[in-house]
Amino acid sequence: MSDAAVDQGRRTWIAITCGAGAVGGAAVAVPFVSTFAPSERARAAGAPVEVDISKLAPGDRMTVEWRGKPVWILRRTPEQIEQLKSLDGQLADPNSERTAYPIPEYAKNTGRSIKPEFLVVIGICTHLGCSPGGVAKGSGNASVPADWPGGFLCPCHGSTFDLAGRVYKNKPAPDNLEVPPHMYLSDTVLLIGEDKKA
Repeated sequence: MSDAAVDQGRRTWIAITCGAGAVGGAAVAVPFVSTFAPSERARAAGAPVEVDISKLAPGDRMTVEWRGKPVWILRRTPEQIEQLKSLDGQLADPNSERTAYPIPEYAKNTGRSIKPEFLVVIGICTHLGCSPGGVAKGSGNASVPADWPGGFLCPCHGSTFDLAGRVYKNKPAPDNLEVPPHMYLSDTVLLIGEDKKA
């Protein structure tokens, strides 16, 4: 056997061995590197949530979860939007000037919203973290005044909020309901947890 044939055989085996080593190294490295990526649970906990609001009728509210918190999306009627303007004197912080829950710039208005028709707030009372419920106008609920215009009532300690999530005066809750970052991807799809400035 000539020296050239031996060299060619060695080269072939060296090439095969190197190839097998590279494949084996990649097989070990990929799972190792993937452990640095956030888990599915972690991604779900902080990931923005897309919501289809196309079937939400005026006056209806839906709840979605974002970061483990209930987020309310209320489609206000024209009457409800108009009524918000007359409540300032009854509210503790009508212009959302308190800074415990900073409000996005695009929600610094009477309706605390991007579009007057839609309210997007975190449905957790700012007093002790209970979850208020909706109380309709004319519901006859003894926990709200007879002239109640509609809004939210926290059953734990009686804090009341208007249909913009603003807290009424002389209630245990110190602040308005929190407005999460959000944006509209289209007329019918809302993204909660991210906005253009994020």
